[in-house]
Amino acid sequence: MQSFLRFVVAGSVLTLSAPALAQWQQPSNGQPAQPGYGQPGYGQPGYGQPANGQPGQPGLSSGGLQPPSGQSDSAAQATEADLEKSEKEDSGRGLEFIYLNVEAGYAHIGLQTFKANDIVDAGTQKTTDSGYVLGAGLGLRLVFITIGPRFRLNKFSEYDMWTLNAELGIHIPLGNFEPYFTFGGGYASIGGFSSDNIGSQINSSDVQITGYDVRAGAGFDLYLSPSFSIGANLTGELLGLTRPGATLNTSASAGSSQEAQAKVLEADGSSVGTSVALTGVLGLHF
Repeated sequence: MQSFLRFVVAGSVLTLSAPALAQWQQPSNGQPAQPGYGQPGYGQPGYGQPANGQPGQPGLSSGGLQPPSGQSDSAAQATEADLEKSEKEDSGRGLEFIYLNVEAGYAHIGLQTFKANDIVDAGTQKTTDSGYVLGAGLGLRLVFITIGPRFRLNKFSEYDMWTLNAELGIHIPLGNFEPYFTFGGGYASIGGFSSDNIGSQINSSDVQITGYDVRAGAGFDLYLSPSFSIGANLTGELLGLTRPGATLNTSASAGSSQEAQAKVLEADGSSVGTSVALTGVLGLHF
């Protein structure tokens, strides 16, 4: 009987102790127990395991690298297309690579504007004259810059002048209207003197004036279509001229005035002059 009572008392103690033991092991705030020393923290992955249950990234991504995607190529193509569209919208035309134009108009020349040293006999020949001018230009265009040669022929009343220049142009596209500035320089030649003004003692073909010219101008083109334009151009140029002495024809008889003129042309001459021209221009663009 005594043994039975001890067994009942021991069972009652264990029954009452189990809930208390469980409550002591559980934290008071309802959080799970913290791991012991050497164990991974709550919710923390072990070494070599991905965090927060995320799958690991294979290949280059595991080292922080990303393989190139096709989006960069698409963006570059879109940017290039936008630039081409803007170019066409700004000028109203496509790109231009070659130009060809012809011109005609009025010209005036002064042979001795800044320096006079018997380039001609001023007593019998005009040192200033007016006439018409014809010209043509051909070259390349790089966006808003043009470069190429230009030829001009000036027909005056007593002589002719032609020039061959290298020309640089700077253009300002404003839709179909395009103003521009030109700068050039090259070779100039004056000849074609009339024998009536030279006299019989000198062969008119022997009187040749050559030198350099430096030209600057401004104008505009009005594009009637992407490949055809009309416009106007105003230029001024500086002429540095020299003339070698001509050979006298001693067998020809001449009056005193012609003899004086022949003496002038027999010696060398030089001058620094100017010329201006206003022309209308027709252009083709490719």
